[in-house]
This record gives sequence, structure tokens and C-alpha cells, in this order.
Amino acid sequence: MTPTIKTLLLTPPFTQLNTPYPATAYLKGFLNSIKKPAAQADLGIEVIHSLFSQKGLSKLFNSVSASDNLHTPNEQRIFSLRNEYLATITPVIAFLQNKNPTLAYSIAERDYLPEASRFQQLDNLEWAFGQLGIQDKARHLSTLYLEDLADFIKNTTDPFFGFSRYAERLSLSVQSFDPLYESLNNTPTFTDELLFECLHHKIKTEQSDLVCLSVPFPGNLYGALRCGQYIKTHFPDIKVAMGGGYPNTELRSLKDSRLFEFVDYITLDDGEKPIELILDHLEGKIDASNLKRTLLLDGNSVKYINGSKHQDIPFSQTGTPDYDGLELDKYLSVIEITNPMHRLWSDGRWNKLTMAHGCYWKKCTFCDISLDYIKNYEPISASIICDRMENQIRQTGETGFHFVDEAAPPALMREVAIEILKRNLKVTWWTNIRFEKRFTPDLCRLLKASGCIAVSGGLEVASDRLLEKIQKGVTVAQVAQVADNFTASGIMVHAYLMYGFPTQTAQETVDSLEMVRQLFELGVIQSGFWHQFAMTAHSPVGMTPEVFGAKALLTKAGDFAHNDIPHEDAEGADHALFSEGLKKSLFNYMHGTCFDFHLQEWFDFEIPTTTVSEFEIEMSIQNNPGTPILKSTKLVWIRTQPSVSYYTKKQKGEKQTKCKFEIHTNQQIDIAVFSENQGKILNQLFDELMPNSNALLTIDEFCKSYESRGIESFEKLMKSQGWQTLRKSGLLYI
Repeated sequence: MTPTIKTLLLTPPFTQLNTPYPATAYLKGFLNSIKKPAAQADLGIEVIHSLFSQKGLSKLFNSVSASDNLHTPNEQRIFSLRNEYLATITPVIAFLQNKNPTLAYSIAERDYLPEASRFQQLDNLEWAFGQLGIQDKARHLSTLYLEDLADFIKNTTDPFFGFSRYAERLSLSVQSFDPLYESLNNTPTFTDELLFECLHHKIKTEQSDLVCLSVPFPGNLYGALRCGQYIKTHFPDIKVAMGGGYPNTELRSLKDSRLFEFVDYITLDDGEKPIELILDHLEGKIDASNLKRTLLLDGNSVKYINGSKHQDIPFSQTGTPDYDGLELDKYLSVIEITNPMHRLWSDGRWNKLTMAHGCYWKKCTFCDISLDYIKNYEPISASIICDRMENQIRQTGETGFHFVDEAAPPALMREVAIEILKRNLKVTWWTNIRFEKRFTPDLCRLLKASGCIAVSGGLEVASDRLLEKIQKGVTVAQVAQVADNFTASGIMVHAYLMYGFPTQTAQETVDSLEMVRQLFELGVIQSGFWHQFAMTAHSPVGMTPEVFGAKALLTKAGDFAHNDIPHEDAEGADHALFSEGLKKSLFNYMHGTCFDFHLQEWFDFEIPTTTVSEFEIEMSIQNNPGTPILKSTKLVWIRTQPSVSYYTKKQKGEKQTKCKFEIHTNQQIDIAVFSENQGKILNQLFDELMPNSNALLTIDEFCKSYESRGIESFEKLMKSQGWQTLRKSGLLYI
């Protein structure tokens, strides 16, 4: 009988401090579904705990003392305060794990933690946290404390160190493997040695036959290859596979065979079926020629194998992500900067799920729409999504969810929200969206009622000409209206902002900044981030740059990574000039300040005067079409069912019976009053409006049902004051 291969799924250093990267949990959930034994670990958080401990810091300071490697006043200061760091590191780590909350009072007073150069960059703490935000203020200060230590490590013992970018500069779309290969053959760094200790313990404990290394970002590649190198040296019988976002985008044209000194297989795109077939191959069930989307070494050359006739696993059948083996209580809730959306990314632990594989739009010309992770769109049902949510709540005890979709589809978000309300799940969630006009005021209210607290979406260049060139499918006015709908419902909005798209002029960049200024001043966007356009090999711009007015400076892929393509933009502005001013202005706008500054004040070179009207965004918001009422529009009630009673009232000398709907929300009581006939019929039909109704009625269906039971028109009911009260309280058109 062929022995079953056991798999160990590893995330190498480093991704996030606050929550595990979900790839291994997704894969473990799939392997569970096909009865393949698997274990998993996040080596990043394990190395962090090994390093940021009394034992780890003692080793660090002793190694620095022995090398006499202190070159700056800041390094000398930290080393001089080493006993303070040794005394505080254990309680601070416990505090960031929410295990030592009362320490916040001491930390917030600013006399508990040793402070070095990171504390010189402090935001206005009173603005950010107020008088009562002691826990948050203390977490921010503790994060700066860790970043001081990270700077010390980087400058004295390990130039590659970074909390989420370990040796990233060696992996950023470099055509040649030489720099990385040279570093991997140098003496292991201080952090490498800690990684080896954690890896050795995990391999000895799990006794696996196949190790799969998930490499989502460039900052994980060096750590992954160090892991592969250690396994090849000390456990030569174990096979090593690598996959994830980095290989999917950077290594598709790999030719350098030296990479296979560290791994045996590199899988591309969705990993479920390729890993299943690697396991079948290792168990002797199939030949290597029947693997799927897998790179391996054939003799002395790299060979791409895609001989399998098996289809990919349907997204609905990939199983529920399984966090078993990831020590969730080890993660740290940090607050790096006071940007509200960045806080969501870094503070607190989120269960990760996906509503739909790929992107339903898949047209943006700067995006990798030629790759499977974007182009293969496959949604799943709201019931499956909510089943997975309930499974994760039972396993992790956490009710917060980050849906990591490329862009969550509005129709599916609506169905998920209704299903959450139907099941009475009390959850918190956020996701990435496109600023679709389908996000009406009522749909946003529905999403808020289901627990949605934030969305992030691409405004990109804030220029209608360029948005059309990008094929974003939105206008600036539409973004303003949709952002206002979300904000009015209580959902925070984060905007991804881009500058430097080919042919973008200085005038368009300044006008984009003015649009962004107005959006923040009017409060319809609360968070944002500028990034400079990067041309990638798998996007329409990268594949046909001349069509977009750009010239690629790299016409041939190298032997190693190939994704980012340097380019010239002869028609556009000198985009790099604008970087500092755009980021500085945005920082202030997010703090609610400097809206009255002339845009010129953000730049140390002359810029053109904006051509945007100072009322541009305000007028767009005023022209918001609101929630359309169509025959197919459905009615849904998002509150608890009202209490209904009748009373008699004298009106114009006559006694009239009125019907009162008493609506209890979490904050108040609303009263909707109807005529006796209106109230009786509406009360009979109210069950049809509840989310747990078998089938929500459309307005047309509700109208026919209402009018079939009485003598009054539905139109008259809709115009009544009682109906308007129901609308305000929680009766939505979706």
C-alpha cells in the first residue's frame, strides 16, 4: 500500500504582525476536504516572538557588543538603554497581544518605554486618540518601540530585517537571480539563525514529507529560500514546493535553474489542484508529466509542466479555510500610523474569506487581467459564504472578517448581507470594492446593518479622461456619490489614489489633488493612499505600452523575475516630482487640516493652477440620484419586527382608528402611524419584508399583494407619513 504523504504548509517571514496570511489556511481547508493530512505554521510570527523576547534581545545586544557595530547616535542610544529594553519587552509583547491591558496607563504617560528616533515622528496623539483613547495611544507608542528595535537590528546585525519586508529589495522584480543567490550563500544573518531554529522544531514535530512555502510578496522570498536551503541541507528526503502571489506574477518566465537548489517545485496560479497532483506524484500515482502548472528542474534546465487533464477545483468546493495549527493568540495588535484604514490592516485579528474568485470587472488596463487570479471570475453563493463564516467563528472565536476579494460584486454583497441578517449573525466585516453606481444609499444601509464597517476602492487618477483610458468604468462624480452613500450609512471609505499613469499631465495631477482635497473636506472619504503607477508585464499597459503612450525600457524578460517594467512617458509630466507633495497634503487632509492651503504650498516647484471648480464634488453629491425604484427592486426590513397596536383619535370631530407601528432600534424608538386599513394590510404582509422570508418581494409583487387585500392604492401608502417613517427607520429598496 502506498504511504500517504503528509504536507507542512509554511508562511516564511514576514507578512503581518496582527493576523496570519490566509494562503496556508485556504490550502489546509482544501486538503482536509480531500482527506490529505496537513499541518501549517506561520514562521514569521514565530521568529518575531523568538527575537522580541528577553532571550532574543539578550542575544542581539551581546552580538552587537562583540562586534562593536554602533555607528550612529541612535544606535548608541538604544544600546545604552538595553537594560530598559530587556526589562520591558515581555510585558509590551503581552500588552500587544491584549493580555496585559492595564499596562496602557503606564505606556501612555511616556515614561515607561525607552524612546529612540521613531518617537521623533509622532503624530499629534491628542488628535489621533483624544483624552480617552489610552489603549490605542499605548499600542501606537508600543509599535514605535518595536520599530526602534527593528531599526537597530537592521543597522547592526541584519541589513535585510523588516517586519513585513524581509530582504525585499533583493526580490523586487530583479531580472537576475545573482544578488539573491549571493546573499543566500553568505553566512546566515542573526534573523536567519532564529528562523532555522523555528523551522527545525516545526519539521521535527510534524514529520512531514512535503513542505509547501507560500510566498505572497517579494518580502517573503528570501525567507522562503532560506527555509528551502535549510531543508535541503538537513532534511534532504523532504520535498519542497513554492507557490503564491510572488511566483504567480514574477516567475512565470523563470529560466535560472539555480532556484531549484532551494525548492523542487514551483506552482503557478491557484494552488489546490497543482498541490494535489504533486502529492499524487510523490505517492507514485502519476508521472511528473501529468502535473499541473508546475515548474521543475529537468536535467539542467527549467521545465514548465502542464500535462494534467484535470480541471481546477471549483471555488465552491475548495473547503473552508482552516486555522488549526496557527497560534492565533500569538499575533500582535499594532497601530503603525494613524491612517484609519491602515489601522484595520494592522490592528486586531481578522478571519480571511473570499466572496468570489477573480474580478467581475477585469478591464482595468493597469491590472494583471491576463492572469488567472483576476480573469477567472467565479462567485459562490451567499449561503456557502455564511457557512464558512460560521465555521471560522466556531474555530477561531473571532467574529471579524476581511473579505480579500479583488473587487467584491455588489449583487453578491447584497445577498451575503441578507443572509447574515437572516441568520442573525453578529459580525464585523470589510472588503475591497469598485465604486459602482449599484451601491445605492439603501444598499449601503443594508451592508452596514449586516456588519460592514469599511470599504476600500480605487479612485486612482481622479481625472475622467484618464479613468476612461484606464477603463475603470467610473467617473469622479460617480465615485463622490457612491463614497457619500457609504459614508452616510456609517461605513468608512478608503481610496486608492494613483499618479503617473502614461500621458498624465501636470495639470491633471494638480486637478486630481484638488478633487481629493474636496472629497476629504466634505467628509465623504476618510482615508487614502497615493502610489505611483507601475507598469507590470501582465497588464494591458505592460503588454502594449505604445497604445497607452508609453515606451517600455525592458523589451525582453530576464532569466529570473519579470513583472515590473521600467518605462518612459514622453507625453506626461515628471511624475516623481509630485510624490512628496501629494503624500504630505494627503496626510494633512486625513487629519482634517490644511484644506484652506493653496495647492502650491505642498510643492517646492511651480505647479499649474487647478482648473477644477471649488464646488465640483459638492455639486456631484447634490446630484446624487439616490436609490432608484424599479419594478424589480426588492423590499427588506433590517430592524426587529415592529409592535403593532390600534388607537382611536378624534379628527375633524370624528373618531378615527389609527394603527401604530412601534419600532425599537438599538438607540431609540420610532413611531410610524397609518390609517386602520393601511396598518392591517401592512401588518399582514410584514413577514414578507423580513430577511428570513423565504423570498423577498419586489415592489411590484408587494404592490399587487397589498392592493389585492383592500381598496386603497399602494401609491397612496408610499406617500404616507407612516411609510416615510418606515423608510427612515429601516425599510430598504434593494
